[in-house]
Amino acid sequence: MFEKFFQLKENKTTVRTELLAGLTTFMTMAYILAVNPSILSATGMDKNALFTATVLSAFAATLVMALYAKLPFALAPGMGLNAFFAFTVVLGLGHSWQFALTAVFIEGLIFILLTAFNIREMIVNSLPINMKHAVSAGIGLFIAFIGLQNAGLIVRNEAVLVGLGSIKTPTAMIALAGIVITGVLLAKNVKGALLIGIVASAIIGIPFGVTQIPKSSLVSLPPSLSPIFMKFEFDRIFTFDMVVIVFTFLFVDMFDTVGTLVGVSDKANMLSPAGEVPRVKQALFADAIGTALGAMLGTSTVTTYVESASGVAEGGRTGLTSLTVAGLFLLSLFLAPLFLIIPSAATAPALFLVGLFMLSPILKIDFNDFTESIPAFFTIIMMPLAYSIAEGIVFGMLSYVILKVLSGKYKDVTWFMYILAALFVLKFFAG
Repeated sequence: MFEKFFQLKENKTTVRTELLAGLTTFMTMAYILAVNPSILSATGMDKNALFTATVLSAFAATLVMALYAKLPFALAPGMGLNAFFAFTVVLGLGHSWQFALTAVFIEGLIFILLTAFNIREMIVNSLPINMKHAVSAGIGLFIAFIGLQNAGLIVRNEAVLVGLGSIKTPTAMIALAGIVITGVLLAKNVKGALLIGIVASAIIGIPFGVTQIPKSSLVSLPPSLSPIFMKFEFDRIFTFDMVVIVFTFLFVDMFDTVGTLVGVSDKANMLSPAGEVPRVKQALFADAIGTALGAMLGTSTVTTYVESASGVAEGGRTGLTSLTVAGLFLLSLFLAPLFLIIPSAATAPALFLVGLFMLSPILKIDFNDFTESIPAFFTIIMMPLAYSIAEGIVFGMLSYVILKVLSGKYKDVTWFMYILAALFVLKFFAG
């Protein structure tokens, strides 16, 4: 059944490989089950209800990706977007969390319309091929950076922004041990090396107290959604604040998703000869539906996760990978304590090494043409430094248009890219 529906042989994969890839992706992104409720509960939202909303929104959106788009990408409430929701919209600007949920719901509906009329698909396809390779490399540096931060190896430094943390801490030592273990397994071509490395790191963390074994039962009933379900403020839709906040959600989510789809597809060699993501419209529908449904359930914007690259690195190529992730999310509703014992130190090695895997498309970039290589470099370097996939794409596309026009190569720029560049400029000045 799986073979026929997901065309496994045609995609040069197997059921075992896809299941393993899905498990690996889930393990590297399961932190969202603890982190998202923690961030959003700062607004006064019920933390237990947020756990259920996080799980169900991730399950539903990833299921759409699996069965409709048939791509190996997983979705969940996005990091960064949840922080904007909590700390900017609610705590910073003083709006209610119900107001913020309304903005997310409107964003989801707009995305559904933009996807239906192929606007988002046009944005994905408008990226030049060298920039698509750069997006993959930039995401590689970005997620490696996240992994090193999770391990405590890279920390905030007031003098130079970031610096080296202490390698004597249990978290750092566990992460470094995990990198070595996983690296050896990769060198020996052991299948499931990333997943084995995660489990081994978690086990090493037990005597150090980094991996906390729950004392209560591992099985529990999911908390009720009622405190946050369908809590909207529709009477404030036509306010200026709502317009600004919806636009910000739209902008960040759109280019985070575009960047992730392009970057991970490029790494998996899934891009067409013209550089197009397969079934991209269906994939974009998955995150649009996920965002609208997530707001109804009571959580922030749902987006495609860059951690999907870990499953792709394990060989995941079809929707069976994301179907596995969706199933594990649903299971986590009842086994939350089991999945939440995996510490960030244990997933850090996987993120670091996936960052390495994502760098390989950089070899395909034309470095001899500076109107291509400079925008590509902007894209790569701005993602980790600005801590945003979206900002990396913005700087890459703006520099691409400007350099092409001033170099007399304006015919290389599509009309759609001119429009996007103008919108980016307006965003900078409006911000």
